[in-house]
Amino acid sequence: MNSQTTAPVAASRPAAMRFILLTVLLDMVAIGLIIPVLPVLVGQFTTDKASQAFWYMAVMVTFGVANFFASPILGALSDRFGRRPVLLMGFCGFAFSFFGTALATELWMLLAVRVVSGALQANIAVANAYVADITPPDQRSKRFGQMGAMFGIGFIIGPVTGGLLGDIDVHLPFFAAGSLAILNLIYGWFVLPESLPLDRRRAISWRSANPIASLMHLGALKNVGGLVVVIGFANLAQFVLHTSWVLYTTFRFGWTPRDNGLSLMAVGVASVFVQGFLLRRLLKRFGPARLATFGLVSSTIAYLLWALAYQGWMMYAVIAFNLLGFTVAAAIQGIVSNAADPRTQGQSMGAVASLGSLAAVVAPLIGAPLLGIVSHLPPDDWRVGAPFFFCAALMVVSTVLAFRHFRHQPRPGFEPAAGAAH
Repeated sequence: MNSQTTAPVAASRPAAMRFILLTVLLDMVAIGLIIPVLPVLVGQFTTDKASQAFWYMAVMVTFGVANFFASPILGALSDRFGRRPVLLMGFCGFAFSFFGTALATELWMLLAVRVVSGALQANIAVANAYVADITPPDQRSKRFGQMGAMFGIGFIIGPVTGGLLGDIDVHLPFFAAGSLAILNLIYGWFVLPESLPLDRRRAISWRSANPIASLMHLGALKNVGGLVVVIGFANLAQFVLHTSWVLYTTFRFGWTPRDNGLSLMAVGVASVFVQGFLLRRLLKRFGPARLATFGLVSSTIAYLLWALAYQGWMMYAVIAFNLLGFTVAAAIQGIVSNAADPRTQGQSMGAVASLGSLAAVVAPLIGAPLLGIVSHLPPDDWRVGAPFFFCAALMVVSTVLAFRHFRHQPRPGFEPAAGAAH
C-alpha cells in the first residue's frame, strides 16, 4: 500500500472523529434553531399567506443557488489546501448568515445575506470529505451514520429551542445560532486538526470545479452512475419536506413555532436512534444497497401518510413508522465515497452537496407554490397535502431507479475506493 492511500496522521487519533462530530452537531443545532421561525420572520414582511409562501421560497432559493455553484469550488479548494481552512471559512459564513438575518429590516436584506452565506458555506460537504480522509472504505457508511446521528441530535436540541425562543422573540433564535457559529469557529481554530496530508493534495482544476462538471464526474464513478439521479430526487423530496413542513403544519393544524420545534425534535430523536444505534446492525445485515432501497420504500409511504394526515398526532406517528428512511443518506454516501479517488474526495463530496444545493433551489419553487395554491382550502381538505404527494412521486421514481441500479452491481456498496489497495 503506497503513501497516497494510507490514512493521515489525524486518523490515528480517535479524537479526530469526535472533533468533526461535534462540529457537525454545533452546525445542526444552529440550523435547527432557525427552522421553526424563519417562515414567521418572513411573514413579518408580508401581508397574506400566499405572499408569505412566495417570499419564504425566495429566501430559501437564494441560499441554494449560491451554494450550488460554490460547493464544488469549495470542495476543490479543500482538496488543494486542506479541509480545516475551508471549514473555518464556512463557520464565518454561518455566523454572518444568522446575525445578518436577525438584523435585517427589509426583505432584500434577507436575500442578500442568504446569497453571501450560501457562497461561503460548504461545511457538510467538507465534513464528509474529512470523514472519508480518516476512515477505511468499509467503515464509511457507519461513520456517515454517526454524522447522521449528530444531525439528529442537532434536530433534537435546535428546533425545540428555536421554537421556545421564537415564542419570546422571533429574532432570538438567530442570535443564538450566530453565537453557536462563533463558538464553532473558535473551537475549530484551536482544536480541529487537518485531515488531508500533503501527499494527497491536488492542484485545482477550475474547469472541473463547476457544478455541472462535478456532477458529470460523480456520475462517471464506478458503481455510482444512476445513483446520481436517485440522490438528486431523494434530496429534492427531502428539501420540499423541509421547506413545506412549518407552513404546512401551520396551515393544516394551526401549529405554533413551539409545536413545530417539538415535531422537528421528534425527527431528531428518530434519526439519532436509527443512525446512532440501529444503522451498524442494519448495514451488517443487509448491506448499503439493500438498506438504501428499503429506506426509499419506507420514505415513499411516509410522504403519502404525511400528505393524508388530518390530525397533528399523525405526523408523529409517521415519523416513528419511517425509521428505515433515516438510513438512506448514510448508505448511499458510503457507496459514493468508496467509489471516489482519495485525491478527489472533496470534489466528489462537493458534487453530492451540489445535488443537495440544487434541490434546495428547486424545492421552494415547487413546495411553496403548491402550498400557496391550496392555502385557501379548508385545513382538513386532502389537497392541502399537495407538496407531500409530490415528494411521494419523486420517491417512487428513486426507488425504481435504485432497484434497477443495484440489481446490476455484484457487491454493491463495498467496492474499494480507487487506489485503496495495490
